[in-house]
Amino acid sequence: MNKLSGKKRLQLALLLGSLGLLGPFTIDMYLPSFPTIVKEYHTTASLVQISLTTCLLGLGLGQLIIGPLSDVQGRRKPLLIFLSLYLLASLTCSFAPNIYFLIGIRFLQGFAAAGGLVISRAIVRDVYSGRELTKFFALLMLVGNLGPIVAPIAGGGILAFTNWTGVFLVLACIGAVLLFTVSLKLEETLPKENRIPSNLSQIVKNFGSLVKDRQFAGYALTQGFIIAGIFAYVSGIPFVYQNIYGVSPQEFSLLFGTNGIALIIGSQTVGRFTDIISERTFLKIGLLISNFSGAVLLVALLLKAPLFAVAVPIFCLVASIGIIATTSFALAMETQGHIAGSASALLGLLPFVLGSLTAPLVGIAGEYTAIPMGVVIFLASLMAFLSYYGLVRKTSLGVQASRS
Repeated sequence: MNKLSGKKRLQLALLLGSLGLLGPFTIDMYLPSFPTIVKEYHTTASLVQISLTTCLLGLGLGQLIIGPLSDVQGRRKPLLIFLSLYLLASLTCSFAPNIYFLIGIRFLQGFAAAGGLVISRAIVRDVYSGRELTKFFALLMLVGNLGPIVAPIAGGGILAFTNWTGVFLVLACIGAVLLFTVSLKLEETLPKENRIPSNLSQIVKNFGSLVKDRQFAGYALTQGFIIAGIFAYVSGIPFVYQNIYGVSPQEFSLLFGTNGIALIIGSQTVGRFTDIISERTFLKIGLLISNFSGAVLLVALLLKAPLFAVAVPIFCLVASIGIIATTSFALAMETQGHIAGSASALLGLLPFVLGSLTAPLVGIAGEYTAIPMGVVIFLASLMAFLSYYGLVRKTSLGVQASRS
């Protein structure tokens, strides 16, 4: 369809980007509250981090279910249903009587938020293809990457006036605004003739074909591992900055939010220069930056370096995520237009499943050491590098050799 331009293109990007914001807002806005929640519930850092883990699991499983559902039912109806569920779950989080109830309801909140993530990406593939897909996804990320900047700052600001429950009340308001906007502004982008039959076996076959596609699997694992490293950072950094380096919740919010600028730099560099530099070249550059930054960060943490020496490699690492996420998504989705919802679901599932495993690991040695966070981030970057060169790059070389 690559026909939208100008004002309509920007409006679509703003709406879809806002839907994508549900993920980072649901994850990041309550991060400055972690130490407060530990004290209020008389619990441990690991249990509070598990509330992040269950949210990530919900986000992953939700995409796995909602993505194929949108291939069958269209994009608009499922989106409205899950935005309604998100509103209800966010309200319930604010009244959680104990940490265990919060852990459970965060799963439901993450599950509902997955609707915005997976369906917004599927809509992009409905409307665009080729280089225009990469450019529009970069524009989408420009909007979506405001989440890591705004969410923790907003969370810290909310804590200045009320307690952590106010964070979830604000999330409920965000859900209500998106529900209202989608109901009025978003048209259906998947015509009935392009939908797949409501057939469970066919859905399973679609997933099977995606998993067997070595290049798609390679891109999915590359993106999955690199974002899992970021989830380890997201889970551990509130304690590292506030407990080890002694920054306030407001200072933490500014430090954390600054890395959102890094995401924007990475994604917009791809969007601006993709006509000159190929997506694959950008992906290789991003992987090199992430591995180098991860190694420097680990060394800095082992040496108990000053805050500046930790913040700089983290900034570079997050910038590489903007590059890797944009290019790996576009390259993976390019040939999957007929099952965009299912492909988007798998691309969204892996980061959250892997992230749900890495997030609790960073607190395994307590809330006053940063070494586990550094180790997990470095290993995640290394695994992303190996996934690309072991699956995508190797397959490409094999295809080229067979043609020659």
